[in-house]
Amino acid sequence: MLHTNWRRWSSLALCALLLSASGASAQGFKWWQADSYKRELGLTGDQSRRLEEIFQNALPSLRTQKKVLDQAEAEFERLIERGDDTTVMDQVGRVEVARAELNKTRALMLLRMRRTLTTDQWMKFGALHQAEEAERRAAQGRGHSPDTAPDTKSHGAKGLENRSADGKAPSATGADRRAK
Repeated sequence: MLHTNWRRWSSLALCALLLSASGASAQGFKWWQADSYKRELGLTGDQSRRLEEIFQNALPSLRTQKKVLDQAEAEFERLIERGDDTTVMDQVGRVEVARAELNKTRALMLLRMRRTLTTDQWMKFGALHQAEEAERRAAQGRGHSPDTAPDTKSHGAKGLENRSADGKAPSATGADRRAK
């Protein structure tokens, strides 16, 4: 029963991770190298090294796939200006295939990163990410753009002891944005 619940939760968490990993909400930094995350999660040196290795191994593919997606989107924009619906719809298919390939590569990278963490670390990471996202949204609500919002990374796990992971998994990295 416990194994079934864990498996179900893990599947839901991975799905949520993929859904929450859009460019706007993705972590835009190497969290496994940040002192606050290392401390709050209790990351070992070996874990940080393995996470970096997973990221570096995925990065060439992520960059290539991001470039393909950007080119497909640029062509899509160009075709919209011409107004040929059939050609535009064909290009939509190419854009979505490129996006799907990029997301599959990211998902595999994130799954490998997840397997590097213990269950407790993953739960804490979820809470850290949720706290950071809440602070980011609050900053946006105060009129800050995402790029000018106050830095929330240095806050660590502020309020972590009062939070529990609710099954919403965080994005592990903003690789799709940084891959440009």
